[in-house]
Amino acid sequence: MRMAGQVTPLAQSYLETADVVVSAVPNIFTRKWLQGIAKEFICILDHYDDCDVEGKSRRDTYRRMADTILEQVRAGKTVCAAFYGHPGIFACISHIAIKDARAAGYSAEMLPGISAEDCLVADLGMDPGRTGMQAMESTQYMIYERKIDPTAMLVLWQPALAGELSLKRFETTAARIQVLVDKLARDYPLDHTVILYEAATNPLEKTRIDEILLRDLPTTPMSTATTLVIPPAFPLKRDEAIVAQLNSLPEACL
Repeated sequence: MRMAGQVTPLAQSYLETADVVVSAVPNIFTRKWLQGIAKEFICILDHYDDCDVEGKSRRDTYRRMADTILEQVRAGKTVCAAFYGHPGIFACISHIAIKDARAAGYSAEMLPGISAEDCLVADLGMDPGRTGMQAMESTQYMIYERKIDPTAMLVLWQPALAGELSLKRFETTAARIQVLVDKLARDYPLDHTVILYEAATNPLEKTRIDEILLRDLPTTPMSTATTLVIPPAFPLKRDEAIVAQLNSLPEACL
């Protein structure tokens, strides 16, 4: 997430030794750093221009990005694809490219990285093990029937795209955010405090940790980097029947 400081030594060795590094990293400082250590550097951010073409969606863009990675592999090069955060979390391009490469008989692997979720836990001081944690993409939560546990932390990714079904725009509307709030209100009080979080991606940025009321979400500015964190609204309730059942087990079962 934050330039070279959050790259594992193994990942850095792959970046330095690969014939070519293909990258979709939006942060200019990180791109400059990658260019400095890579033997050859290919930036595929311009593929997002496809979204301006009539009939094209983000799925088409991601497919083209994965194809660009595979073109370099088929050319006989060792290829390292670099993404910000964890390469397997909200990064379908990497999954597509690895699947296609393996299907074609090439060796491909993914190295773990530091994700926005890792930064979130550290910056907010919230231990997922204390009450449990649920995490899902905002639009997915909206359009599917999901059972939410308001006694556990809920993390909704990409709320700035919530309800945007065309996959052609990188923004949503206050009306769609209101639909999100209305659905959340089935499980949470409207005066429940939620957090808008954005991990810093370079030393000059400040981490965003804004606490607001759930009802105020439609009128609060968000970016594509914003994550919505909803702390537990109610205390955990013991399942006394299960506790009694466990306590009644004979010593031999323990």
